[in-house]
Amino acid sequence: MPTTTDVSVEGALVASTFERLYEALRRLTPRDGLSLTAASTLRRLQRHGPHRLCALHLAEGVTQPAMTQLVTRLERDGLATRGPDPVDRRVVVVTITEAGRALVEQRRARYTTALAGVLDGLAAPDRAAIMAALQAMERLAEVITE
Repeated sequence: MPTTTDVSVEGALVASTFERLYEALRRLTPRDGLSLTAASTLRRLQRHGPHRLCALHLAEGVTQPAMTQLVTRLERDGLATRGPDPVDRRVVVVTITEAGRALVEQRRARYTTALAGVLDGLAAPDRAAIMAALQAMERLAEVITE
């Protein structure tokens, strides 16, 4: 049975590796003028549908005024719209537009191409190990976002 010390060491190793991986993956992110938070917000709207403004700011880890400004920019650029909630018309709901969906898909395609090029440079055992870990990493992502 692992001790608290073992878990702490394991956690520190995972955290350090994930930090380095996150920094490296950010370098592959398409440079198209969209901030990481804006891109994440659009992906969330695409994946999960319309969101209340207050839910978006909590989910993205930014203040409500910052999310309001971000949504204003996304709306100005034709990537999202906002309107009243059909149930409570006092609440603002944000929805991704077709242009926003297209941008998310374009970014995903460019990112996939860039990452595939990096993966192609790895040895087959390393690629296999990464593929084997994907399911556990997906579960980790679900636990973190819940």
